[in-house]
Amino acid sequence: MKWLKKQAELYPQKHFLNDSTFAQINQEVNKMAEHLAPLIDNQSRVALLSENSVEMAVVLFALLGLSKEVLLLNTHLTTYELAEQVNELEIETVFTSDSLTEKIADSISFSEIWTSNPSPVSLSADFPDEKIAVIMNTSATTGKFKSVPITWGMISNHVKASKETLGAYDNDNWLVILPMFHVSGLSIIMRTLYNATSATIVDKFDENQLLEMINSGKINMISLVPTLLTRIADKLSANNLRLILLGGEFIPQPLIKKCQELGLPIYKTYGMTESFSQSVTFNILDFPDKISSVGRPLPGVEIEIRQADLAGVGEIWLKSPMLMKAYLGQKPYGTAFETGDIGYLDADGFLYLLNRRKDIIISGGENIYPKEIEDLVYSLPEIKECALVAKPDAKWGQVPILFVSGNISQEKLENFLTEKLAKYKRPQSITFMNKLPKNASGKILRKELKG
Repeated sequence: MKWLKKQAELYPQKHFLNDSTFAQINQEVNKMAEHLAPLIDNQSRVALLSENSVEMAVVLFALLGLSKEVLLLNTHLTTYELAEQVNELEIETVFTSDSLTEKIADSISFSEIWTSNPSPVSLSADFPDEKIAVIMNTSATTGKFKSVPITWGMISNHVKASKETLGAYDNDNWLVILPMFHVSGLSIIMRTLYNATSATIVDKFDENQLLEMINSGKINMISLVPTLLTRIADKLSANNLRLILLGGEFIPQPLIKKCQELGLPIYKTYGMTESFSQSVTFNILDFPDKISSVGRPLPGVEIEIRQADLAGVGEIWLKSPMLMKAYLGQKPYGTAFETGDIGYLDADGFLYLLNRRKDIIISGGENIYPKEIEDLVYSLPEIKECALVAKPDAKWGQVPILFVSGNISQEKLENFLTEKLAKYKRPQSITFMNKLPKNASGKILRKELKG
């Protein structure tokens, strides 16, 4: 962990994670590694199951320093799903927080770590680019997860490109509210470490706590998904924020327009686990005429549009030093990575994302882009959340159905959509819910919505 060692030497008293300084975290990591080493001496790969915490970061850094590949497990998975992922990767040891030990029968919890007799160990300071640091599992269209090996080269290239794009200042303090077992949360920790800045880790979304930290000026940077930002946008003090990194799912255009009016420094971004977070980004306040875009490529990233139609809309492919070479156990994908998304580039190189290819609804030969209809529905002030998904249909192949959360009558919503949409785009049914199902990052789980 050369970055941690370097920052502890250069900035020993500077806060790194919450109230702990670089020197303190470095000391805790070394002490933790001494306790962990005898438990996993002959294991090259281990797993970590934990909610957000400074202790999670310390354990992760210690495992990485011991040159282990660390599978980061989603805390929301069932015991069966966790066992499936652990067994698939032939992992013998899972480290968990005390509150999650019941999910893994033979795990080693954080509290049990301290029962070992410590002995001096030597932590690896540097790693070759091809060395796997962490593994994250992503869902696939087949339902079977895929394992993404995130290498030190991917991490190193990301933090450098992100610094060039987002900048880094001495008083920067990221709020880590998105899960650290996801790329969105982990990338913040790695950027903070590389930039010698600060991060404040919280274990869950608490609106009052979040607003207090932002509006008091304690933190000035935050990464959110649209569903969370929608809840607090009107209550934020723009003067205390340097940036809000916004991505993770399709971003409703009405939300972006509202943030633009409020002067909020929204950096729209597009990326994925396979590319270790961001591939493109931009500040909407700097480019007010591009707010429908998701941004321009980060340094070193190339975007290709393949199989484009006459309007230039086609498949989005990536080339990037932040990209994995292949999923674990699978063949390398080649010179460019197919994202599975549909979009186009404008003359200035800004990328516009129309939809996930798998979410596009083809009804009677007509392509229906859910994002178009969802943006329209979100323009109604009564709507909190919405999602348009496909339902199999004997006559048309597929038809669109809409799920919404909000205080609006079905008649008003249906009349609005009838006025605004061509007949083939109109939802065949509308289902009202208290809230739509989401994953740990706040993304709406479309696969759980059925007619």
